[in-house]
Amino acid sequence: MSFFFVLGILLALLIVGIAFYLLTARRYQNADSVATSYDEWTDDGILEFYWGEHIHLGHYGVPPKRKDFLAAKSDFVHEMVRWGGLDTLPSGTTVLDVGCGIGGSSRILAEAYGFAVTGVTISPQQVKRAQALTPDGLNAQFRVDDAMALSFPDGSFDVVWSIEAGPHMPDKAIFARELLRVLKPGGVLVVADWNQRDDRQTPLNAWERPVMRQLLDQWSHPAFASIEGFAELLAATGYVAGDVITADWTEPTLPSWLDSIWQGIARPSGLVRFGVAGLLKSLREVPTLLLMRLAFGTGLCRFGMFRAVRSGLEAANQREEANATAK
Repeated sequence: MSFFFVLGILLALLIVGIAFYLLTARRYQNADSVATSYDEWTDDGILEFYWGEHIHLGHYGVPPKRKDFLAAKSDFVHEMVRWGGLDTLPSGTTVLDVGCGIGGSSRILAEAYGFAVTGVTISPQQVKRAQALTPDGLNAQFRVDDAMALSFPDGSFDVVWSIEAGPHMPDKAIFARELLRVLKPGGVLVVADWNQRDDRQTPLNAWERPVMRQLLDQWSHPAFASIEGFAELLAATGYVAGDVITADWTEPTLPSWLDSIWQGIARPSGLVRFGVAGLLKSLREVPTLLLMRLAFGTGLCRFGMFRAVRSGLEAANQREEANATAK
């Protein structure tokens, strides 16, 4: 009798937990809903405690090797710099970090490579925390800005850099155009992002659709682009010289998902610091992290890399089109 009673209690708790998880989803509504989500995550400090200053995945090598979670995140930045060819650029190169979070990557770019970095995020609390974490004298500054309507003039930066910001953008074509618009002619765009597999040939199946829905709803994402689709959108801006270069980094980043869950077990001091409320908040994210591991492990999602060089001819092309239209 007692066994079935305990089993019943556990099942009831499981049902309540699932219902709570589904009913409290952080669905994308607008830019403010994204800003609010990141403000809350920044204020409570839990995400920073477990994920460090880099709120993005880590790079574990090919094939992946066991690695400290926080070290893998730092390694990701250096791998992305090398993949994008940014390690050949001189000190003082101007970089815009779009979706900079609390500035972890921006600080590495400024400290290790001597770049002059401007980080932008939609979250005022992230800007405050990024400023607090940045040492005096480091050439990295942070401001609130909207990646869908960047406040910088055309051709402002030598490099535009973005990690895992794209899923929050409601119109990927506008996002692509803004990233390239603020690049100087000959400047380099380097983007790393979570992507859905290209479903134009094979639509999502019966289990993929609800999984994808949860990945969108739980972390305030309107949609994931595919690697192929976003590369096409970049090319379609008319700002790209040559081809958009892409790569799939799913394999070297895949261990991040389970590693992020392991942090809660390996670092129990978090329970002391954040108490029961912090524990419940952390546990609430576990289903989404497991779904992410499922999606990226089965090919439903892919980790995409993008590199493009801004053309210097777009202004002339636009003038020609305007003249043709006038005639």
